Amino acid sequence: MSEQSAQPEYRIEDLAHHSGATVRTIRAYQDRGLLPRPERRGRSNVYGDTHLARLRQIADLLDRGYTLASIKELLEAWDAGRGLGGVLGLVAEVDGPWTDEEADRISRAELDARFGGTPDEEAVREAVELGVLERIPGRETEEYLVPSPQELAVAAELHAAGVPLSAITGHLRELRGQVEQIAARFLEFTTEHVFARYLEHRPPSDADAAEAATMVRRLRPLAQQTVDAELARAMRLFATRHLQFHLSPDGPPPEEREPRTVALPPATIRAVERLVGAENVAAFITAAAEREVQKRALDTLASNAVKDNQIGQVP
Repeated sequence: MSEQSAQPEYRIEDLAHHSGATVRTIRAYQDRGLLPRPERRGRSNVYGDTHLARLRQIADLLDRGYTLASIKELLEAWDAGRGLGGVLGLVAEVDGPWTDEEADRISRAELDARFGGTPDEEAVREAVELGVLERIPGRETEEYLVPSPQELAVAAELHAAGVPLSAITGHLRELRGQVEQIAARFLEFTTEHVFARYLEHRPPSDADAAEAATMVRRLRPLAQQTVDAELARAMRLFATRHLQFHLSPDGPPPEEREPRTVALPPATIRAVERLVGAENVAAFITAAAEREVQKRALDTLASNAVKDNQIGQVP
């Protein structure tokens, strides 16, 4: 048997079966230049292990969040002799766990018992929607994966203290939005000041990608450490004020619920109206002001954390 005949050969249907892709997807990849053209044998197209390996590479990169356009760039770099090892190492580092917490499992009976013993289908539905619980299919009894046992434990303690489950899920939705803003801003901050030099070329070289992966490992804990420290500081400050307000003989001061008028230059109002429409001016200015306040606060916090980390590494 010749070396050529010893190589596996596939029809497009066989290639689809082995790769998990559909025939339509394989043809679309060929049309976009992601997959090499097959070899023509008479009236048939013949594919080999090279095509199968390429389809698996594409599937892996899609799972990691890459777009088809960026995958094409990476594969072209691979074909040109620049390895994907460093880039995939960087992706693996970013995709890795950002916490030491390990997921757990809980049965529906255990879940109901932890939350007072009374089944609440709406609360379970919301917990699944928020990702606090993940259904485990194929079980004789109802069972769930708990990605963050700590988060579930906090919810159970709050409920035991008298907080309704609907209020807990509502608070989590609000908190999640605020935390996602902090995470996004931290990524913008570190990309601008740390990672920009590694990402000048697309895709980055193996050396740059490997160095960037090392920086991810170094900086990974800073976001959580900064938030933990600042949350502790804020809780100490506001909890003391809150207690003083409620222990005051005169009672807590009335909350300021009425909107306050702030004078803005007419030119600013007109510019915002042209951008978002007259009916959205107030919402736009409010959101822009809140974003700027958060941006400046996070810049200060992250900058202090980076400085503290650098000082801690000085021999």
